[in-house]
Amino acid sequence: MEQDKLRKRAIWALFIVFVLYLLLVILGNSNLIKQKKYPLKFEEQIREYSTVYQVDPFLVASIIFIESRFNPDAVSMRNAKGLMQILPSTGEWVASKLDIENFNETHLLDPETNIQIGCWYISYLSSQFSGNMELVLAAYNGGIGNVSKWLKEKKYSTDGKQLDYIPFVETRNYVEKVLGVYNIYQEIYPGLEL
Repeated sequence: MEQDKLRKRAIWALFIVFVLYLLLVILGNSNLIKQKKYPLKFEEQIREYSTVYQVDPFLVASIIFIESRFNPDAVSMRNAKGLMQILPSTGEWVASKLDIENFNETHLLDPETNIQIGCWYISYLSSQFSGNMELVLAAYNGGIGNVSKWLKEKKYSTDGKQLDYIPFVETRNYVEKVLGVYNIYQEIYPGLEL
């Protein structure tokens, strides 16, 4: 009887030690777990074009994650294409600014071209909105014309420089999601900084 009690206690003690060990392993590798949920692909291209166009690589990675989950073949219902979900019309406009010859919308499915165009466009939006990340994201999703219009309306912007309210639900949610992922990427990929 006494041996059975000792055996049960030993088993429980081993079980508790095992559970504590697992908790330590999991907590100690929480970044590894987060990195599974929030992967970082195409890091070389993100780093290269973020540097060339002076944009935050964490922002680029966060946009890619929300837009396509790093799927270079993604095509939206609105025909936005590639990693950064760029509309063909935007792609053509940016390609003309970058002197990309013989551009057509299938080039948006090429990760390098897509990231190059996306980074240039983020840089352009940043110059239009004084580097305000929230406005850049709102314009990336909801359109530069809409954001410019909202900034002029007192019900959306009291100072004309910051949005107090984003009237498009999709755009409002988009900005929140990208900023949330942005914070996570900064935490789990500290080596991405320029």
